[in-house]
Amino acid sequence: MNAPNMLTILRVVMIPFFVAFLLLDITEYDKYIALAIFIAASFTDTLDGYLARKNNQVTNFGKFMDPLADKLLVSAAMICLVELDMIPSWVVIVIISREFIISGFRLVASDNGIVIAASWWGKIKTVSQMVMIILLIGDFGGVFTMLEQVFIYIALILTVISLIDYIAKNKQVLKMQD
Repeated sequence: MNAPNMLTILRVVMIPFFVAFLLLDITEYDKYIALAIFIAASFTDTLDGYLARKNNQVTNFGKFMDPLADKLLVSAAMICLVELDMIPSWVVIVIISREFIISGFRLVASDNGIVIAASWWGKIKTVSQMVMIILLIGDFGGVFTMLEQVFIYIALILTVISLIDYIAKNKQVLKMQD
């Protein structure tokens, strides 16, 4: 297994630790540990893609698992933020629904021998969601309180745009039959 794929797997392994520190009362620094884990996990997303392209190690496993690892990390974080009453549940439902739709598209395409890599809209959407989560977990106060709200809606809008773009570019998947 190559380094980019190992980083993708590491991101998935980090999720339970992130959730535990965010939701459980383990230490007096839980929020900061959770924030550090989330930032580190988010960084692996950038690093694995960079290494895969730089070293010509792009694999079908990476094309499939990298976006899935992102979805797992971001979904876990947003569900925790709903639990902590930091983000409206309807926003999270819209965002996670998009992820299920895209995953369904990928499964149908995969069954037909097609691997669909993440689009630029999807990547920008993921970055906006990660920034939103960092701001919400950090709860930095002041002007950042307004930025938290702005990023919730930026992430939501980019989620919808990326869904529309994804469906438009991959509409042939809808026509595929068993």
